Amino acid sequence: MIGEAVWWVTIVDATLVRHHQEAYDGVMAGQTPAQRRLIEEVLAGLRFVRNRIGDEADLAEFIEPGTPGPGAGTRPVTGWTWRPVPEPALTSLAPRGQAWEMTRYRAYQAHLAGHTIGEIFGRAAAFLKLAAASTTTITDISAHAAP
Repeated sequence: MIGEAVWWVTIVDATLVRHHQEAYDGVMAGQTPAQRRLIEEVLAGLRFVRNRIGDEADLAEFIEPGTPGPGAGTRPVTGWTWRPVPEPALTSLAPRGQAWEMTRYRAYQAHLAGHTIGEIFGRAAAFLKLAAASTTTITDISAHAAP
C-alpha cells in the first residue's frame, strides 16, 4: 500500500508539472519560502523512494512499523515512520544522475526519515490537491469556447 502511494504521489506531481506548469508554479509561489522548500524536499524524498524500491531496495528498508509490544500490531500504517537509510551507491549513473539522486537522498534523510507515513503523505497530498484544483481542465476550456 505504501509503495502504491509513493508511486501515485510522484506520478500526480510529475503530471501536474508537465501538463499544468503554470497552475503548479502559481500554487508553489503562494507558499511561504519555508513551506515551498519543505514541499519540494518532501516530493524529492518520495521520488528517491520511488527510484530505489523494486530492483535495488525493498520498501521495508524505508519504513519502520513501530516497536514490538502491546498493540504494535494494531498501529495504523499512517503512524509508521520513514527510517534513515544509508547513502546509496550510484556508480551506475552518469555524474548528472548521481547529483540528482544525491539531492533526492539528502531530501529523504532531512524531511522523511523520522517522520510518520501519514505526515508525509498528508503534506504531499495537501499541496497536490491545491495544485490540481487550480488547473484548467479540458471541460472548463470547452465550456467557455465559442461555438
